[in-house]
Amino acid sequence: MDPEQVDEFVMGYLKKKGFNSAAKQLQEALHHNNGGNFNSTDYHNDPELTKLIRSFSQSENDPTRYRDGYSKLRSWAYNSLDLYKHELLRVMYPLFIHCYMDLVGKGHTQEARSFFNSFRKDHEMVHLRDLQKLEGVLVPSHLEEMEFARSLRQSKVNIKICQYSYDLLLQYLHRTESTLMLGIINEHINFQVYSGQPNSSSDDIDAVTIVGSFQETADHVNQKEIQWGLLEDSLEDRLEKTGSLLTDSEKGQGEKDGDMDDSKKRSSEIGKQGSSIKKLKKDKAGNATAKVARQETSTVSPAPRVKPELALPVMSTDVEESILEDLRNRVQLSSVAMPSVSFYTFVNTHNGLNCASISHDGSLVAGGFSDSSVKIWDMAKIGQAGNGALQSESDTNDQIVGPNGRRNYTLLLGHSGPVYSATFSPPGDFVLSSSADTTIRLWSTQLNANLVCYKGHNYPVWDVQFSPFGHYFASCSHDRTARIWSMDRILPLRIMAGHLSDVDCVQWHPNCNYIATGSSDKTVRLWDVQTGECVRIFIGHRSMVLSLAMSPDGRYMASGDEDGTIMMWDLSTARCITPLMGHNSCVWSLSYSGEGSLLASGSADCTVKLWDVTSSTKSTKAEEKNGNSNRLRSLRTFPTKSTPVHALRFSRRNLLFAAGALSKPAS
Repeated sequence: MDPEQVDEFVMGYLKKKGFNSAAKQLQEALHHNNGGNFNSTDYHNDPELTKLIRSFSQSENDPTRYRDGYSKLRSWAYNSLDLYKHELLRVMYPLFIHCYMDLVGKGHTQEARSFFNSFRKDHEMVHLRDLQKLEGVLVPSHLEEMEFARSLRQSKVNIKICQYSYDLLLQYLHRTESTLMLGIINEHINFQVYSGQPNSSSDDIDAVTIVGSFQETADHVNQKEIQWGLLEDSLEDRLEKTGSLLTDSEKGQGEKDGDMDDSKKRSSEIGKQGSSIKKLKKDKAGNATAKVARQETSTVSPAPRVKPELALPVMSTDVEESILEDLRNRVQLSSVAMPSVSFYTFVNTHNGLNCASISHDGSLVAGGFSDSSVKIWDMAKIGQAGNGALQSESDTNDQIVGPNGRRNYTLLLGHSGPVYSATFSPPGDFVLSSSADTTIRLWSTQLNANLVCYKGHNYPVWDVQFSPFGHYFASCSHDRTARIWSMDRILPLRIMAGHLSDVDCVQWHPNCNYIATGSSDKTVRLWDVQTGECVRIFIGHRSMVLSLAMSPDGRYMASGDEDGTIMMWDLSTARCITPLMGHNSCVWSLSYSGEGSLLASGSADCTVKLWDVTSSTKSTKAEEKNGNSNRLRSLRTFPTKSTPVHALRFSRRNLLFAAGALSKPAS
């Protein structure tokens, strides 16, 4: 071995193992002895030293060390006490992916594939999508070319672990001299060690998080200022200023109180105790419910007012009056005044329903199907026909024909691929649909015709959403972008690029100055619609984000993922207030109640859940100093017979509508 190669190898080895001081001293010694004072010949030509260094070089390149080291650590972790096992197993996934990428990076392709296939089943349940991406990493160049692999190599993983579990792990690694595993842990894992007993495995939503260059980027982005308030001179603003809503509710409450007092007097005078006691209890319950609702709404500080960045459309007088009437008659909901659910069930879909949407007043329901069709049902017509089911095509056409011999729905044809999303404009006069054919189509519900076909995305369009004021809409696609459009232009106004994978869902902020996007890269981003700039990155989900909802005041956002976890975020700080744990399958839809006190979630597990938002945000603020995370309180669960929930909508009057397709269980 050439003397210079020996020097370089020793120097590189010391630096790689983290012996920076030793490397520095060696460098100084070599520089100092350049003149020949040091016997460099003996040093470089010592056969024992050369043999030792060569053995180190060979062992460094031995691919079997990865399998042996990982396999032994895996066996030790699985055989540990149950109290500590779930914490020790958190280390295995980061070790697995970095062992695999190290083998690929050193050119050991066959050994890397064998290693990957041997241990992938351990991680498929939680990390299936990541593993499918890693399967495509086959040669060293892929580690730099693929964004996913490059971000993993450049990032570190934060793992929460108790002191005793941490000590057990280090003792094992030192006792077995597992220098390879120890080196990977040192390079790619940060341990956050806490005192006390291990947390339960079901309470570890923040136990494993990714940090590094991406986290630093997110921290930098999240320092930008955003205006999360409501628009100046909005309809809600006018109602608040005039006090119309408050006056009407108080007036109604006063009438109830007067009726209650009269009933008390009559009951005491006449002595009809049976009926009077029932009425008295009912009135007291109603009075208490209204009182609690008033207290909860009065404690919420008013949202700031901001100016619109987009030129908003002029609202017609009829539409404005209709919305104001709905807002005046809004039912005040709270943890003691919860809504029931009006559920629209699609039958005979033969698993063809991909999406559903409900108009703002609940009068229209749209479905997007795999046969490229969009179908719209008018609830008033269905009620007149005496048939409450939303029936689709079936083998025999009689089930979808009404009494007058016509279909009980409007069929819209135009797409050339499965329809993945549909959304109604606020007044309900237009419907947008997006498809696998890469297009978005605008339909008129009055003419029952296609008006415009918008082209711009290069791949299937997963979601499309009208803005709260109509005219503008946002879309997102498999091409990793979201786009802002207006109804009068066939090309997008803005393109938002930055996600590392599919953008699966999109949602407008109530003031129309921002849109939020959820992605398969497990992040949610907030974008400024005027500049197209990303102003927030929300990190915390462990699987693809499928649904989003904004609170009515624009301060909070909820996001639901493929695992059934919902996270509630503070837009101003980009921090997760608390996770919602309860669903055991994909969360497909989220919706806030009109006053923002309740959150409804619909899932593929065939349930609708109601969550208490107001009390949870208060308690988390109070407990932040103590470091306690108080989870949102689940108020009620509405199970369906066998219907996954595709869509949810709180109407302006605070009625809760839901829709889904009946799925017959396999017999």
